[in-house]
Amino acid sequence: MKTNHQCFLDAKKVIAGGVNSSARAFKAVRAIPRFFQRAEGPYLFDVEGQRYIDYIGSWGPMILGHGDKRVLHAISEQIKLGLTYGAPTEIETRLAEKIISLMPNIQMVRFVNSGTEATMVAIRLARGVTGRDKIIKFEGCYHGHADCLLVKAGSAVLTLGIPDSPGVPANTTKDTLTAEFNNFDQVTEIFNTHPGQIAGIIIEPIAGNMNFVRPQPGFLEHLRKLCDQNGSLLIIDEVMTGFRVALGGAQSIYQIKPDITCLGKIVGGGMPVGAIGGSREIMNQLTPDGKIFQSGTLSGNPIAMASGLATLNAISAEPNFFEKLTDLSARLMNGLQTAADEYNVPFLTDYEGGMFGFYFTHQNAVKNLNDISKCDIERFIQFFNFMLEHGIYLACSAYEAGFVSITHTPQDIDETIQKAREFFKKLSF
Repeated sequence: MKTNHQCFLDAKKVIAGGVNSSARAFKAVRAIPRFFQRAEGPYLFDVEGQRYIDYIGSWGPMILGHGDKRVLHAISEQIKLGLTYGAPTEIETRLAEKIISLMPNIQMVRFVNSGTEATMVAIRLARGVTGRDKIIKFEGCYHGHADCLLVKAGSAVLTLGIPDSPGVPANTTKDTLTAEFNNFDQVTEIFNTHPGQIAGIIIEPIAGNMNFVRPQPGFLEHLRKLCDQNGSLLIIDEVMTGFRVALGGAQSIYQIKPDITCLGKIVGGGMPVGAIGGSREIMNQLTPDGKIFQSGTLSGNPIAMASGLATLNAISAEPNFFEKLTDLSARLMNGLQTAADEYNVPFLTDYEGGMFGFYFTHQNAVKNLNDISKCDIERFIQFFNFMLEHGIYLACSAYEAGFVSITHTPQDIDETIQKAREFFKKLSF
């Protein structure tokens, strides 16, 4: 039986960095990545046979837990019919219809293969529709690794301490304008400074790539108003929050109407999928009916469509699904907060639906990347490694949100809280 360490050494010989996504690297937490063999419900099992309670869920999509029988059955039945055709299938239409039924702001959908591709197409669409070049994004928000969006990005870019990236030409990002998340005046000033030039705003409605940071009251409404006043489009990136914080996404919680919505993660039920959606007027400007080009050989892959449709059918059919999910998040976050308070450890938590964040900080709230940067990253690293050694699998970064699935039990949550309490107790001596 190989160890995780040996698997990592083997991987480093043939895979750049030993991982296929920087978000999986444990470099920032000074640890060795775990190599997993299987997963079941809320649990992961590594090559050494260690079981972990999983609070990443493949970075969001495993809302039904790992190995849900309904999803596996749908995939199995589709596999019998073929893996991919490079041609239209009826199941693409069925998944599009399901998404539209759950998100009233979407009238038409175009499927792609990843969240990065979805945001890339959304930006191109906004620029093509408006005939303008400039885009506003927010510090700490991560919208995939397209060149024009790697400016003050979140996720692994923050984790690894890379403010931008070599290989991204300056001309590629010159039309990407950045503002502080939740800074009303700063966004207004950008519009005033660049009148008639801004194609749109792209934002995570609840940021999940600089940890969990929710919008301040009225902030999303402010962005909507600015876009309306200036003929710009509002792009809501719900790749992470879509069907995760609520059945209608974060836009249903905050009652905000985007012009373009980006989706991913749960839309594929764990398979690689992304999507963009919007009004008929906007979406029909994509080729072949319009002039704004988009294409993808494997877009709408039938295996991924079957997985996504089974997932959305399951979460929309179960009564009180999101109430149950929220209760699990509340139990976890409130339990961690109580344990930290018991030993006077500076600690803060927040959650929405099945998505959560926690921070080692003296602050009463976190509202932007500057607040997150003041948190105690070293303390987080210690906490992460302690929890990992005790079978609790958290995001290997202080800049990532976490997730619960519907298969997490109160016992799983309580076991997690107890391990955290042991860590907090150690800090008090």
